[in-house]
Amino acid sequence: MATPDVTMDGRRKLLMDRSVPGRMGTTLPPLDVPAQPLPSKGLLRDDLPMPEVSESELVRYFSQISQFNFSIDHNFYPLGSCTMKYNPKVNDEMAGMPGMAEIHPNQPPETVQGALKLMHRLQGYLAEATGMAGASLAPMAGAEGELTGLLMARAYHLSRGDAKRKKVLIPDSAHGTNPASAAMAGFQVLALPTDTNGNTDAEALKASVGDDLAAFMITQPSTLGLFDANLLELVHIVREAGGIVYGDGANLNALLGRVKLGDLGFDVVHSNLHKTFTQPHGGGGPGAGAVMVSRRLLPFLPTPLVEQRKGPDGKEQYVLATPPKTIGKMGAFHGNFGALVRAYSYIRTLGDAGVAEVSRDAVINANYILSQLKGHYDLPYDRRCMHEAVFSARNLRHKHGVSALDVAKRLIDYGVHPPTMYFPLIVEEALMIEPTETESKETLDQFIATMKAIAREAAENPKLLHDAPHNTPNTRLDEARAARQPDLRWRKA
Repeated sequence: MATPDVTMDGRRKLLMDRSVPGRMGTTLPPLDVPAQPLPSKGLLRDDLPMPEVSESELVRYFSQISQFNFSIDHNFYPLGSCTMKYNPKVNDEMAGMPGMAEIHPNQPPETVQGALKLMHRLQGYLAEATGMAGASLAPMAGAEGELTGLLMARAYHLSRGDAKRKKVLIPDSAHGTNPASAAMAGFQVLALPTDTNGNTDAEALKASVGDDLAAFMITQPSTLGLFDANLLELVHIVREAGGIVYGDGANLNALLGRVKLGDLGFDVVHSNLHKTFTQPHGGGGPGAGAVMVSRRLLPFLPTPLVEQRKGPDGKEQYVLATPPKTIGKMGAFHGNFGALVRAYSYIRTLGDAGVAEVSRDAVINANYILSQLKGHYDLPYDRRCMHEAVFSARNLRHKHGVSALDVAKRLIDYGVHPPTMYFPLIVEEALMIEPTETESKETLDQFIATMKAIAREAAENPKLLHDAPHNTPNTRLDEARAARQPDLRWRKA
């Protein structure tokens, strides 16, 4: 039997070679509207070869090529920071119910009381989980949640006549969107270094605070997968200087039921509901970046909020409200409602005990991987991690000429999605591995064995890794060129 051609051109031939003139995959009913004239000839093409195939052949073709994609339903995704975790299907079912999926944001509030009640409860759950006084569900992405928090910080300072506060301090281990969000909000950004133990340098913070400090943004746990041992001191320094403490909660799944950032003195925290609370976000969206705030920022929350009030008949009702000093809208309506339904369903399914188990399992899984791969890959900060373990392939690079990219590409041959590479930027040849709380020990053991095998291959046959992956339709692409100069049209050879 001939080996199937699985190259990109081969996949196109796969469908073209099945083409038989006159064969159709569908039957159209008689035209029941007036025929319309075709566009001008300049917009029409006669030389576009289209396959003529049956419906079953078409379905088989697309089913076959779909298997060339990685998916969480087929593969392990140890993708650090931006979690590709399992999303319980019941949450999708809840979001797809007619009463959730077929309503319109412009409907009168009295016709969507159930949806508003869900949003009101979710606001409360998220505030409770983070130890904050209130929450807004309006931001539609984590980065938009960051921008929301910083706009509230700016509005807070201006309301006090404190216009000189223009500086935002951000550790160099933060998420990359943090400085971008601060700049968009009109602030000047100053980076703080990480000390030798992976904590934010407290002395550098002390030297940077002054009466121009607007806010301090810190990701907890950090992108190093570490809980900052200096955190209480850092928060105290910032608050004493009159600044707002912002918590990037993208890694909140490491803290649920264990630590409430509000109790530690934070003023605002955003949560990527599409990470911690199971909204699928592969392929770019949709997301949800809910923000939770301390009491002093409550008046500045974006609109709309959902409030519970008594109606004229004395019964409870839910209404859309505007905080007294709101920064305004962050989008056209009320956020990505489907994502909010999934998050609500997830929290209600787990309950208090289940939510706490999320963080326990996430931390245990990451530390198990750390303990098993230590010595095979460099460990930049040799200490207990939180939800993700950050390794370095610099030992392989310096000894064998094998980079983190080579390791990541070789993982594809083993059926594992590559982890995040070269981030955080402060770690040379970084490999950021997050197993999430949902993976079994058997899956983790298989992954650990694979990573050890790749380390051996790097020593024994570096070229094997340089040429990886070996069993995919495409091997090594010029990824920068592919992003900037995509070839979107196929021309028959």
